[in-house]
Amino acid sequence: MKINKDKIKELVKILDELNLTELSYSNGKESIKVGKGTLSAPSVVSSNNLASAPTKSSEKFNGVKSPMVGTAYLAPEPGAKPFVTVGSKVKKGDTILIIEAMKTMNHIPSTQDGVVEEICVNDGESVEFDQELIKIK
Repeated sequence: MKINKDKIKELVKILDELNLTELSYSNGKESIKVGKGTLSAPSVVSSNNLASAPTKSSEKFNGVKSPMVGTAYLAPEPGAKPFVTVGSKVKKGDTILIIEAMKTMNHIPSTQDGVVEEICVNDGESVEFDQELIKIK
């Protein structure tokens, strides 16, 4: 597979110019997705079949997974205290974060009682369906 570096550079330039966090391009033959996290430099995924790598999961943790594609927010509004932090005690049904999808704010509840062991997403990060969001012990 030949990687079209010029197309990737063009997409990264558009990403920066428009202050986007993610941009996808497809012409039927190839798909290119460029993105950047809140704390990292631009990253690139280019593939003819965009299969995701499996994530490691420890048996002692139960994860809360994303029920939809959208943007994750760890607090109810910018600058506010986050719903949970590592070490927070949560009860089943407590809101742990919000996922914005199609301009709708969806409160995501904890699936069990426990203690937050790891937050797997950053505030404002795009999430995929079934992506692990938070690990609870």
